Amino acid sequence: MRIPASTLDGLETSDEGRLAVWLRRGFLTLLLLFVLAGLLGLLGVHTTTSRASEDGWTVSLEHPGVARPGLDVVWEVTVTHAGGFDGDVTLAVSGDYFDIFESQGFEPQPSDETRDGSYYYLTFNKPPGDTLTVSFDAYVQPASQIGRSGTLSVVDAGRRVASVDFRTFLMP
Repeated sequence: MRIPASTLDGLETSDEGRLAVWLRRGFLTLLLLFVLAGLLGLLGVHTTTSRASEDGWTVSLEHPGVARPGLDVVWEVTVTHAGGFDGDVTLAVSGDYFDIFESQGFEPQPSDETRDGSYYYLTFNKPPGDTLTVSFDAYVQPASQIGRSGTLSVVDAGRRVASVDFRTFLMP
């Protein structure tokens, strides 16, 4: 019987064993990157602001650029018209954008709401001053898996002006 020179004799790693070690290292690296992204806040809700101006109207929309199902989000529009408003203010928003949300409602409440095949129209009583701010109290539906894009405009004399395009991307 031959006596081994070392306790490691005959225990060489096979090619399959080396591959398994590299796969484990790769998986642990990906897991570490995921945990670091979470710690840095890269996986949560990120709010984006979009702006447009046209014909004396300025629209600023703060909306979720990136969100996750089940989380509260900010959707707030500020409409400014130098010199004040001549009457009620109507906003047109892409109709299907709000389908990904569970809504608690608008603040202030619109005096009228209508919807055609493409847009959801929200009419607000004439505000004092030259600024109207509307907040949408909502959270992303837990079952929502796909984000949405939309367009927000002010309706002035029957035409949409100061249009803002926006998109919400949903993370799993």
